[in-house]
Amino acid sequence: MIKVNLENTTIANDVKAFSPEKIAAVHSMIEDKTGLGNDFLGWVDWANTFDKNELAKMKTVAANLRQKIDTLLVVGIGGSYLGARAAEEMIRGLYANDKVELIYVGNTISSTYVQQVSDYLKDKEFGIVNVSKSGTTTEPGIAFRIFKKQLEEKVGKAEAVSRIVAVTDAKKGALKTLADNEGYETFVIPDDIGGRFSVLTPVGIFPLLVAGIDVDAIFSGAKKARNDTKAADLSSNEAYRYAVARYLMNVKQGYKAETLVSYELQMQMFTEWWKQLFGESEGKDGKGLFPTSCVFSTDLHSLGQFIQEGTKNVLFETIIRVKTPQNDLKIPSDADNLDGLNYLTTKTFHEINNIALAGVIDAHANSGKVPNIVLEFDKMDAEMFGYAVTWFMKACAMSGYLLEINPFNQPGVEIYKANMFKLLKKPGY
Repeated sequence: MIKVNLENTTIANDVKAFSPEKIAAVHSMIEDKTGLGNDFLGWVDWANTFDKNELAKMKTVAANLRQKIDTLLVVGIGGSYLGARAAEEMIRGLYANDKVELIYVGNTISSTYVQQVSDYLKDKEFGIVNVSKSGTTTEPGIAFRIFKKQLEEKVGKAEAVSRIVAVTDAKKGALKTLADNEGYETFVIPDDIGGRFSVLTPVGIFPLLVAGIDVDAIFSGAKKARNDTKAADLSSNEAYRYAVARYLMNVKQGYKAETLVSYELQMQMFTEWWKQLFGESEGKDGKGLFPTSCVFSTDLHSLGQFIQEGTKNVLFETIIRVKTPQNDLKIPSDADNLDGLNYLTTKTFHEINNIALAGVIDAHANSGKVPNIVLEFDKMDAEMFGYAVTWFMKACAMSGYLLEINPFNQPGVEIYKANMFKLLKKPGY
């Protein structure tokens, strides 16, 4: 469901010649869970090993909640919300007509945003899913306080309990304790899966169920990706080909940044999920590519100039090309043709989008000398989402281990938190 095209780079032969022994060794570290951070490799086979009983319970709770609400607040930051939002927007689009709207809070400390959401909810029947392993992270913690209070004041404490769900640790932590004390339904964040790898756990799956999304199709795609990435062979494992290609662009050719480009606006949050996945996994020990993103053709009218003619040997592009769109439409004819666009009436929007994609690759790779890796996605739906996130997570593990770092920790993130707590005069800091 994803094919890697390296024709518009200069590393295709280097990828072919890459050490099979090295690939086999890293593959074994992932599959046998012997590499750095191996206690966080629970995601590798999650598509096959997830708790079917918990999924059934999630479906029941989500169906009951859908009967009561028109808006679901997803409280979380980083991996606690990015996966769900990436899936929701990629699958449902930006203007979903489902009865339940998803709104994301706890991912910012902006007072203006929080107040605007609060005002918006005054005439809404809303529920809350609070996603946090510990329940003590600042951004979601203070947001949950605000919206829990608002919900209780709106519907009463007893009814609020039936509209709040906690996705948290199985046994410990502030949120788990609160959920037990208040009587909230709870679902478990597995101990061996880190936040940025958690989208297929209740972290992402429960909000998507409330949104009416076919999560069985998501798991079907994830299982296909699991099967397609089981071989330690670059000729058949496309995720590993991508991992090796970006690794070589970094360590052999000296590129410092990778820009993931989508030509579908509803995949913008997917690129945000991808940025956290690779940025937090690889950006340590002075190593790793800086992950950035663009949506074309939108950003061609802003960043396109820099990519074409700006500083060279800094960034390369990875392009997502979707073969079959969710929807397509033709260009209508206009009798006056004042805009001169009647020549396009024999083509659809998607055909024009793909022609633009080909033209941009030619311009950037050949004239601009910016290498372009092309990832060909079969489609853009729930199955494709499950496939893509599993595929990218496997690629991330491979490229991280090739860099000889631990892809599953994030010690640098703790530094800003400690500084912030000190300035806020948090006890103990």
